[in-house]
Amino acid sequence: MSQETSPSTDTPKGPVIAVFCGASSGISPAHLSAARSLAKAMHAVSATLIYGAGTTGIMGEIARTLVSLSGPTSVHGIIPRSLLGKERPAESGGSDEQTFGLKTIVKGMHERKELMGQKVRDGGPGSGFVALSGGYGTLEELFEMITWNQLGIHGKGIVVYNVEGYYDGLISWVRSSVTGGFITPGNAGIMVEALDAEEVVRQLREYKLSEDRLKLDWEEK
Repeated sequence: MSQETSPSTDTPKGPVIAVFCGASSGISPAHLSAARSLAKAMHAVSATLIYGAGTTGIMGEIARTLVSLSGPTSVHGIIPRSLLGKERPAESGGSDEQTFGLKTIVKGMHERKELMGQKVRDGGPGSGFVALSGGYGTLEELFEMITWNQLGIHGKGIVVYNVEGYYDGLISWVRSSVTGGFITPGNAGIMVEALDAEEVVRQLREYKLSEDRLKLDWEEK
């Protein structure tokens, strides 16, 4: 006899949002403030944070804030083993998990990005990738996810949270690339801008795929 299951007991998947950002705090206090605001906006929609497992700077601030609001299971950090020595332990006698959430240790950078991407792809509506302020590593991760979207590897939203004009130059470069014929007008919209935390969440929820994306089959044969 087959066992019947009721579909009404299934829990809908919530948003899973990967945030790329700096392990530094930046000069302006607005960058840490934006991290806290984004954590609060994510808490409001019961979103899970996927991030690079850093405990300092903007990374540490968004993780610490969301854990304080939604609990340790709301945050999942993914870090290569080589970077573990760069992180500081939790303060005030608490465990790292109680302060910064869950942690997965992987072999290298490629495995880190692949796992972060898979977590987002498996998320529910409103899932996607967000860039807060950061340096080389933040941009490298952001552009890989943009490229994966363009190639059809994933169909999740990509948002830059433009704090105090930090990403004005990047947005200007995209426009110049369209004018110069290197990015199609449609694909210019793969990356969208948000000026506050609530707009970040809304842009992910309302994200529209570019018609110019390559519709390639990436499934293993």
